[in-house]
Amino acid sequence: MSVRRAGATEKWPPRRLSTGSRHNGPVHRVAILAYDGVVPFDLSVPIEVFGRATLADGRPAYEVRICAHAGEADAGLIDIRTPYGLDAAAEADTVVIPGTSDIDGPIPAKLITAITAARGRRVSICTGAFALAATGLLDGRRATTHWAAAAELARRHPAVDVDPAALFVDEGDMLTSAGAAAGLDLCLHIVRRDHGAAVAVRTARASVMPLERAGGQAQFITHEPAAPAGASLQPLLTWLTGNLHAHLTLADIAQRAAMSPRSLSRHFHRQIGTTPLRWLSRQRVRRAQQLLEETDQPVEQIGEQVGFTSPTAFRESFRQIVGSSPRDYRRAFPHVDPR
Repeated sequence: MSVRRAGATEKWPPRRLSTGSRHNGPVHRVAILAYDGVVPFDLSVPIEVFGRATLADGRPAYEVRICAHAGEADAGLIDIRTPYGLDAAAEADTVVIPGTSDIDGPIPAKLITAITAARGRRVSICTGAFALAATGLLDGRRATTHWAAAAELARRHPAVDVDPAALFVDEGDMLTSAGAAAGLDLCLHIVRRDHGAAVAVRTARASVMPLERAGGQAQFITHEPAAPAGASLQPLLTWLTGNLHAHLTLADIAQRAAMSPRSLSRHFHRQIGTTPLRWLSRQRVRRAQQLLEETDQPVEQIGEQVGFTSPTAFRESFRQIVGSSPRDYRRAFPHVDPR
């Protein structure tokens, strides 16, 4: 983690304009809030993801700043010094609240003030949801946190609809994640929401991180043994990814895996957290997103190319997973030649 020695805290520099690409306009600003007791891993996750995200022409997709009261924070083994105070969060487009190492400790008043005063969307990672909930901004909203702290979050904040199972929850301007690696899933989800599938895929690859864990996937599977040696589904997933165009049934997939359909479904739920056909549909939609961004192929042709049996099935699956129609998505992320 790169830090700079603090003196008087600085204001955010004047906005730079992003020109020459489909993402014209001011560069998206991300403020990551550091405070005494912050979990170093949770702090580093948004730095890693947003700091690595680049547009098609290689320019940074985000301006990332670590912000702390008086420019300093004690993260245990790490002493954080930064030129940006918590008040800089007010100028950010996205404010990230990493988790705390002690949910029973007092939440700094300066932190609550900074979160409340921010105009951008708020994103909490792991137990950062406690500080976000303390502002009252999550009241009436669905949210999540680390499974071990979910019951306490719900007890302290009964007005918050706490989902103890989800990897992350996207409520538009309020986003929360579960613990540890779930913060990576949420940050990559935000990159995809902001800049499209192609940028998110490149960012995931740069971070050596899989892209496809969805927010509705369970944090963990209870009362299930680990996969026995040789029972990993990875070879099957690789084969499916290379055959998205094929019209595959559950029986076809089970035959490829040398299992009965029932056994395959059981293994999928245990290892992936969903059904084979739902996983396949999501992969097809993700591939369609890339083709809509990177090519000028007709929408119907793309749907057929990624394996949907009809334009209607393509539109319905795309809208369910992405939240918009394929045509609306293409208008939001039109193909441009990065040269």
